[in-house]
Amino acid sequence: MAAETSGAGENPARPNHATATDSRGITVQVIFAQGPDEVWAVEMRMGPDATLGQAIDRSGFAQQFPDYDMADLKAGIFGQRCSRDHPLSEGDRVEIYRPLDFDPMESRRRRAQHRKSRLSRT
Repeated sequence: MAAETSGAGENPARPNHATATDSRGITVQVIFAQGPDEVWAVEMRMGPDATLGQAIDRSGFAQQFPDYDMADLKAGIFGQRCSRDHPLSEGDRVEIYRPLDFDPMESRRRRAQHRKSRLSRT
């Protein structure tokens, strides 16, 4: 299980979920975008009944990023937020999301206030 830095995107097409009788397991990828140009990625084989939480735990993410608040971890698959008990499928890309640096609603309010003040000056 090796970490690599990559900026390449993945194909979002998802095959059907592996069944419990599939003894070969599934291959999944766990990724974390540290910044706009730096991505931590681990690809691994998991059992056919693996969950998103198990993949994150097994990836070594907590050891690699000890400052990340694991109690507030937000993750998903191909951009769709999922719970830790969500079952994985062959080829899934588990994405660990960074905490927001700002409140989106507050940003919208500030932009609206800025536009309003700009219009009132004309």
